[in-house]
Amino acid sequence: MNRSLQSVRGMNDILPDEAEVWEHFEDLVRDWLRSYGYRPVRMPLVEHTPLFKRAIGEVTDIVEKEMYSFEDALNGEHLTLRPEGTASCVRAAIQHGLLHGGGQRLYYHGPMFRHERPQKGRYRQFHQIGVEALNFTGPDIDAELILMCARLWDDLGIEDVELQLNSLGSAEERAEHRAALIAYLEQHQDVLDEDAGRRLYTNPLRILDTKNPALQELVEAAPKLFDHLGTESLEHFDGVQRVLRDAGIAYRINHRLVRGLDYYNRTVFEWVTTRLGAQGTICAGGRYDTLVELLGGKSTPAAGFAIGIERVLALWKESGGAEDAAQQPDVYIVAAGDAAQRLAFRAAEALRGFGFAVLMHCGGGSFKSQMKKADASGAPLAVIIGEDEAAAGEVALKPLRGPGAQERIAVDALADAVAEHLFREDEDDDGAV
Repeated sequence: MNRSLQSVRGMNDILPDEAEVWEHFEDLVRDWLRSYGYRPVRMPLVEHTPLFKRAIGEVTDIVEKEMYSFEDALNGEHLTLRPEGTASCVRAAIQHGLLHGGGQRLYYHGPMFRHERPQKGRYRQFHQIGVEALNFTGPDIDAELILMCARLWDDLGIEDVELQLNSLGSAEERAEHRAALIAYLEQHQDVLDEDAGRRLYTNPLRILDTKNPALQELVEAAPKLFDHLGTESLEHFDGVQRVLRDAGIAYRINHRLVRGLDYYNRTVFEWVTTRLGAQGTICAGGRYDTLVELLGGKSTPAAGFAIGIERVLALWKESGGAEDAAQQPDVYIVAAGDAAQRLAFRAAEALRGFGFAVLMHCGGGSFKSQMKKADASGAPLAVIIGEDEAAAGEVALKPLRGPGAQERIAVDALADAVAEHLFREDEDDDGAV
């Protein structure tokens, strides 16, 4: 096939079997978010480029290397496919006055775009669930966000994830640490790699997050931001930890955890796993008290996190949690003959009117070939209509799974009969007598 007619590298099709797993997962996620009082918001995929430059930071990898940016040919505007959702959500909250009425608990999900080297768990079009708590000051909301994640992992049956926690303090504390860090790194410029050398005076905190094995000993011995935290930042961080301890949530303080976005302050956290290779972070977030003001709103405290859907789905499937995601019809309708086909349409629509999922055979074929497809559909019941049944205004109802004999019933009684069979099957599945 011509490569120009294939999907773009790193931007993947999600085909029906996989898409059903996604939909099942999204249904669970919506219920989980609703249980914590979070409400949905939907933002555009395309934003003005300055939004991300201002929010994320011009010297971050995302802005420098990874954004899909372009100039609108019609009006010359500089636009970008969103690389993350927090900046867009905050922009929407400011633009539409959502912050005037107090705290807002918001969530969104959808595709994000970054020009990275595609690999397992890391794609150029990837999907996130974003959760943002706007206009909340204390450590309680930070802790609630973390508890939410722990609840989701438990609901999904996902194990082998570790919570890593850190505090980035205030801007003043980071500035003090930044000066100490630069002074330390200047003494070792001869061993810094190209990325670290470039970031030395622009974003030295990011050097602490390097994956270069040759720099690990250097960054381990570097000045720690935690040593520069003042009383207020320490009390906030202690408040977060207190709630986590009370809830029995295990965590590890990682002083090198700095996150890749400039807008974070105070609490930052990541949920990581060793089961996905290099792409071990499945969820990350923290507090960003200065972002709303940075984007033109009034000073507003805020915190949030983002979940990488592809990575969480990979863990969920490993744990066997996605096995029941396939969507199967309740009834498959088989019909042969003109009168039977007309009655089949009536029966199918009547069943759907009662809330049943009905797959009707289309395209003709013998009863034998149609029944093979009925069995392959996974439906527990088949409705069979021939010319004799059609003439009598009746159908044959045949169980395709488990015990039970084929029976002939009036069309008007079909919905009750289907409901009785499905209810009986559910009882058998539950082990009821």
